Amino acid sequence: MVGSDQVDDPLWNSADAPDPIHLGLLGWVLVILRGIPLAILVFGGLLILLIIRLIELPLFGIRRPVTPFISQFVCRNAFRVLGMGFCTSGELMRERGAVVANHTSWLDIFALNARKRIYFVSKAEVAKWPGIGWLARATGTVFIERDRKKAREQTRVFETRLKAGHKLLFFPEGTSTDGLRVLPFKTTLFAAFFADELREFMYVQPVSVIFHAPIGQPDRFYGWWGDMDFAPHLLKTMGAGRQGTVELIYHAPAKVSDFANRKALAAHCEEAVRHAHALARLEK
Repeated sequence: MVGSDQVDDPLWNSADAPDPIHLGLLGWVLVILRGIPLAILVFGGLLILLIIRLIELPLFGIRRPVTPFISQFVCRNAFRVLGMGFCTSGELMRERGAVVANHTSWLDIFALNARKRIYFVSKAEVAKWPGIGWLARATGTVFIERDRKKAREQTRVFETRLKAGHKLLFFPEGTSTDGLRVLPFKTTLFAAFFADELREFMYVQPVSVIFHAPIGQPDRFYGWWGDMDFAPHLLKTMGAGRQGTVELIYHAPAKVSDFANRKALAAHCEEAVRHAHALARLEK
């Protein structure tokens, strides 16, 4: 799973084994009917993005005035192809800064990109993953190494991207879950926000990501955790006869300079995400 904190973070595991996957004939038909247009959408969008980036890069450098809209279009329409509901509430942050959210599965990346033009922050190893690493690099993901010797260098990277107007997105839990809970937020990356170069202008917007399972399926249907493989989870999602809904709740941005330290800021963001996540699951 894509974590945004320490490289050696352990994966979260449920006490109960993942639910077995049974597609059946209808499920496989749906995999084909959804999989082909989804592949065309994702890889066609990537091809267009790369072509436009060839023009965008020499003209605008680190700024990306066009290509993020392509990512947003692809991610929003991916849910239409899958037949999943998509709803959001709350105002998008206008200030410069970062977004933090709880992490359920790879679907979070599509959901968060569908509403807001953002750039993910991920551990360096992801850049080397087949397929996913290539997509991540193409869409402007910031890769970090959890090495104290490189802390200053990475703060400069954050500063450059933030001052260019990029919204950077972190998953402070450091791993993905079954979607039924919010894990404690790790504070490591919040420390970078308090650097002198960032603290005075930076805001952080917490976002609660809630997956509502299809009718008749376990509540953790969309969760992706532990040693679960990507391919079976993708097939299960595409082969679902009925689909559920992903819900995003955007909370009020927090100004970094209003907090004494990284722990106070992380606790504030965690409480906002956790409270809304719990309420939304109760009200489904």
